[in-house]
Amino acid sequence: MEDSHHETPPIKELEKLLYGGKRSGNHLDEVWPNLFLGDMCVANDRFILWKLGITHVLNAAHGKMHCQGSREFYGLAVEYYGVPADDSPAFNLSVYFQPCADYIQEVLNCLEARILVHCAVGVSRSASLVLAYLMIHQHFSLLDAVKTIKQHRWIFPNRGFLKQLRALDAMLCRVRCSSKNCSHEESGGVK
Repeated sequence: MEDSHHETPPIKELEKLLYGGKRSGNHLDEVWPNLFLGDMCVANDRFILWKLGITHVLNAAHGKMHCQGSREFYGLAVEYYGVPADDSPAFNLSVYFQPCADYIQEVLNCLEARILVHCAVGVSRSASLVLAYLMIHQHFSLLDAVKTIKQHRWIFPNRGFLKQLRALDAMLCRVRCSSKNCSHEESGGVK
C-alpha cells in the first residue's frame, strides 16, 4: 500500500492463495502478538482460556448454535464482545469491520491483555474480522494480511466476505493515497 499502484487481487486469486498451504488447523493459533484466532471448542473451554491468559473474547458467531458465549458464560474473568454474524456470502459483515478492529486495537493497547477472536470453525467470520483489523490498524493490504495470518493458521473467508474485504482494501488505499498526496502538497512537494 506504499504507492498509488496498489491493486487488490481478484477473488479467484485470493481463493487460490487461501486454499494453498496446510488445510488442517488447530483449535487456536496466535496470528499476531496477543491476538488469537480460534474455534468454538477452545472458546467454550474456560480452563484453556485461563491457561492461555486470554482476557478478552470476540465471538463472531454470537447467538449461533454451539457459539453461545456471553458475559454470563465468561463471568468477570474475561471481557466479552459478540457479533451475531452468519457465515453466508450474503451477510454484510463489513458493518462490523471498523468497530471490531477498534475493539481489538483497544484490547491490544492494554498491558498483558490477550484476545481470542472466534466463530464456529475459526476460518471465515472470525478470520475476516482479524484480516480487517490488520488492514485498518496495522495498515496491511488485504494480500499482506492474508499472508500474515496464513503463516500461523489456515483460513478461508467465504466469497461474500472476500468481496467485502476487497472493498475495504480499495477504500483504505484511496484514503491513504489521498492523505499521502495532501501531505506531499502541503510540504511543497519536498520530502
